[in-house]
Amino acid sequence: MTKPGDRVKIITSEQDITGILMPEEKEFIVLKMDTGYNIGIDKKRVREISLLSHPSKKETEIPKAQPKPGLPKISILHTGGTIASKVDYSTGGVVAQFEPEKILEMFPELREIANIDSRLICNIMSENIRFGHYNIIAHEIKKEIEKGAEGIIITQGTDTIHYTGAALSFMLSDLGIPVIIVGAQRSSDRGSSDAALNLLSAALFITASKSFSGVAVCMHETEEDTTCLILPGTKCRKMHSSRRDAFKPINSEPWARIDFKKRKVDYMRTDFIKRSAKIPEIREFKENLEIGILKTYPNMFADAVLAFKKYDGLIIEGTGLGHAPIMEIDSLTKEHTKIYSAIKELIDNDTIVALTTQTIYGEINMNVYSPGRKLLDIGILGNYSDMTTETAFIKLAWLLSNYPKHKVCEMFSKNLTGEISKRLER
Repeated sequence: MTKPGDRVKIITSEQDITGILMPEEKEFIVLKMDTGYNIGIDKKRVREISLLSHPSKKETEIPKAQPKPGLPKISILHTGGTIASKVDYSTGGVVAQFEPEKILEMFPELREIANIDSRLICNIMSENIRFGHYNIIAHEIKKEIEKGAEGIIITQGTDTIHYTGAALSFMLSDLGIPVIIVGAQRSSDRGSSDAALNLLSAALFITASKSFSGVAVCMHETEEDTTCLILPGTKCRKMHSSRRDAFKPINSEPWARIDFKKRKVDYMRTDFIKRSAKIPEIREFKENLEIGILKTYPNMFADAVLAFKKYDGLIIEGTGLGHAPIMEIDSLTKEHTKIYSAIKELIDNDTIVALTTQTIYGEINMNVYSPGRKLLDIGILGNYSDMTTETAFIKLAWLLSNYPKHKVCEMFSKNLTGEISKRLER
């Protein structure tokens, strides 16, 4: 009799498959392969299941982590994701580990770098994060600073790390220490996991860099386990769904390159705010704000714009230097006049509308061509900005949470925390 957690061989009409038996689905038997991937096998194909071994039941007590004199204190605040997870071989599944002792067991090199305090502050897949979660994270960061943390690592699912990096950058004014957001593209039950190098590199950067303060993201630089980059919180983006080097700097250089094996930090920029003993002031997000993102596209209709007419703000992701389909040039483009009127209607009705570019790299310049100038004339924001759509979305939401609308219009195109480049690096 086999049960989840057993190592088995499944014989089908085509092949023999070996792995750890996981809880079965209705029509499939699920195995965790030695590669870390799961495979589902149609029960109709299975001829025989052979037990190879039962899981080990050993459970050792992990002693409490004792602080080491002379090492700095780093707080790790977990919000979910795969980075603090490991395989539970009794079920073949992955479970999260958040206690300092468990973190040090998983990543023992941390003992050489810092005294670690680790705890869960929320457990959420990153696509489910809302503005209220940013408020929770910011206040937990402040608590750790008040308790003496010299650096903080935030672990999160990777899909919206670049949104969180921007949100915390705007929220935590006068931040006097490094806050590094870390994720993992590959779960820790896979041999190709990037969890360890990302986390260890973030911790090394915090301890080795005596001057840096601010919010940054630490992820793999390449597909290999060689170096990680410290990326600006407002100027990076997830550029691939699964590669370990998915995160890239946008219109900017990284802050630093970390070679953990050599215990080496190479600065690529030094124009950061220096560390201080300040306790940050937190300016929260209003949780009920409605901010939209609308991508322009061929054969667009005005109804797509008017869907946002009750929203507080809208980011329109235009084309090229900052264009939208608003010019009526022949009988096929009559709808474009309606699109222009719809954008104007939103602005006239107090919805703040700003433009970004779909090109990702580069800046908006609405003065070059007629469509851009027409958009400027009706009050659309964003000219000369190189913000990513995600950062622009977060900035608009944060400004609307903290300032009257006339002030938001003044501040949107001003560089507040490194989100707008003085000159483009790429």
